This record gives sequence, C-alpha cells and structure tokens, in this order.
Amino acid sequence: MASELAFVLINPYTIAKSRTGGVIGRFMSRTGLDLVAARMFAPGKELIEIYASMVGKDKNLKPAVRQLMADYVLCSYAPDPATGRSRRMLMILLEGEDAIRKVRDMAGPATMGGGETIRDTFGDYVVNGNKQVSYFEPAVLIASDREETAATLKLWSRYATSDGGFLQTTVDNNPSDKGWQRTLVLIKPDSFRFPSAKPGNIIDLLSRSGLRIIAAKVHRMSVAQAEEFYRPVRQVLRDKMKRTVSDRAVKALEAELGIAIPDTVRHLLEEQLGPLFGDEQFNQIVKFMTGCYPPTCAPQDKAKDGPSKCLALVYGGVGAVEKIRNLLGATDPNKAQPGSVRREFGLDVMVNAAHASDSVENAEREIGIIKVEEDLITPWVRKYYGD
Repeated sequence: MASELAFVLINPYTIAKSRTGGVIGRFMSRTGLDLVAARMFAPGKELIEIYASMVGKDKNLKPAVRQLMADYVLCSYAPDPATGRSRRMLMILLEGEDAIRKVRDMAGPATMGGGETIRDTFGDYVVNGNKQVSYFEPAVLIASDREETAATLKLWSRYATSDGGFLQTTVDNNPSDKGWQRTLVLIKPDSFRFPSAKPGNIIDLLSRSGLRIIAAKVHRMSVAQAEEFYRPVRQVLRDKMKRTVSDRAVKALEAELGIAIPDTVRHLLEEQLGPLFGDEQFNQIVKFMTGCYPPTCAPQDKAKDGPSKCLALVYGGVGAVEKIRNLLGATDPNKAQPGSVRREFGLDVMVNAAHASDSVENAEREIGIIKVEEDLITPWVRKYYGD
C-alpha cells in the first residue's frame, strides 16, 4: 500500500491542559506512523469560519454530529472574547501506509465511547437526561478520508504563515510579564529511531514547568547547522580532553614500551592529542544530531538536511530557561535527579534524550539557527496533494 499523509489538529483545550505529549505519544506509538511535521497555530477569524464550514459539510459525519463539530470549531478555536487574544493549537503531520485510516481509528468517533481511543482518553461527550449534548470536547480534529484530508491541509497551509509559527501573545501567554523568557528544547534523534511514545512522554515531563509551547517544528539538522549550533562546545571539548587523552596515552605507552613517560612528554601529548580527541568528540555529536559524519561530508552537502530528525519546541513563560533546565536534569543521565527527563530517558552524556538552552542569549542564538518559525507544513502538503 502506498504511503499517505494524515494530519491531527490538537485542540486549544487539549493544549491548554498540557495533554499534548499524551496525544502525540499515543498517535506515534499506536499507529506506527512517522511524525514528519509540526506547527503551532493561533487561527484567525477567516480560517476558523472557512474550516467550520468545511467540517459542517463533512459527508462522513451524521448531520447532528456535523453541526456539533462545526459549532465546536467556531466557539473553541475563536479568540478569547474577554481579551481578544488567540488560542494555541498544534497541527502534526503523520506519514506512512494507510495513514488516514490509522489516524481516524486512533482518534475515535466524535461521540466517543467503546475503545481506548484518543477521544476516549482525552475528550468528553456529555449528554443530559433529555439526550441533549451538555458538554463536548473532542480533544483532536482529524479527517475521515483522503478527499477531506487534502482539502483541510490545503486550507491550513494557506494560513500557515499568517496564522502559524511563533505564538508570542496568546490567551495563556504574555511576553510582557516580568521575567518572561523563551527557551529552545530539542528532543533528540534517538527518540525517533522508530515510532514510539518517547517524544510524547518527554513533553509530558516538561509540562510540569507550567510553561507554554509557543512554536514547534520537526527539524532535520544539517551539518552546517550542527557545527554552528554546537560551536561553543568545540573549544570546551578541546581543552577538557587534554588530560583525559594524555592519561590514556601515557598508560598505553608505558605498558607497550616498558618505560616511564616523563612530564615533558605528557605535556606534549596533552597539547598535541587533546585538541584532536576533542574535535573527534565534537564530530560524533554532529553525527548523532544529523546522521552525517563531518569529515566525510562533502562541502556542497553540508547545508543539506541530514537524515536524522529531532523535534524542536520553544517554551515561553516566566523563568523559562531555568525551569526547563531543572526538569531536563544533569547532562550525564547517571547524575540527573530522579524524575528528570535525562534520568528517565537518557543513555549517556551524548544520547541524553533532549537539549535545552542554558541562557536567554543562547536560546535566541539557537532558535535562529534552527529557524523554528519555518513553515514545513506547506511543502509536505504540496508533495502529497499539490498546490
């Protein structure tokens, strides 16, 4: 069966209640589909009205359900009536065989009930004694078939720039608050070796910060980007590895030659081998993040997207940098506190589940390198459904 592209709209209420990680984890782990794109939206009036009209005409839904869903979009996607501020929502794209059916089945029916679906877990459908709907929250919105998927994705891609990207000021996020910061998190490539709940579980842990996700992007880092991103680490590694490499070299030479190595030679080994070993450690970091080994990457290929992917998230809120760093834990997972991201999901100093900016200044630098605001929804829509 040919590969398909499906979408999930994670609703504003689901986002606001920090259920994002659970939803993403469930879709990835139970469908086996690949997460290929993600983008935050703060839909405006025009987009909301057009989309509500489309939902209201969905031939795959019963008339009563169609109206219920259309009314939901008009109400729950609209800006807050008291402040006029937009609401946050997230679109994710999932790719794979029979993707549209798998996403539909995992989301579950709009009226819920009868299974372990996304809507059974994260949604609500309450009917009163008169069999009238008194409360409705479907958690996510999806499409029933290929035709509806194509139409919906084409619509949202037209508004991807105007209504999506960085959501600076929303109903639950205000950059003018004293101490407000934004910080970058990269959920690293080891979480995407195969479809699993791991990325979602990491997002769940980070939700304890009380911060808001204000931008999202599935990113394939190029070698050039990785070298610039980790540039501050390179000299640290060159200096840090001097003693380590000289100790190992001296031990090996003394064992091989049967002589004591004087301090003068040890110093030469430090100065000559330390930087080389540090550079190799740096190359291994770049290889891990991109899937490409820098010394064997042709110059003309350094700017190309690498085969490895990560999920870039920007969190906004008061004290964002420190809050995320504390939840991430120490660089070495074995030294990280219990319950932290790296203690729960990390393997070693490099394969440690996630990266987070260590200062406001570095956050801005790293966000600029990753270009988190870049629209990757539209290229995927064009690939599958044309302009």
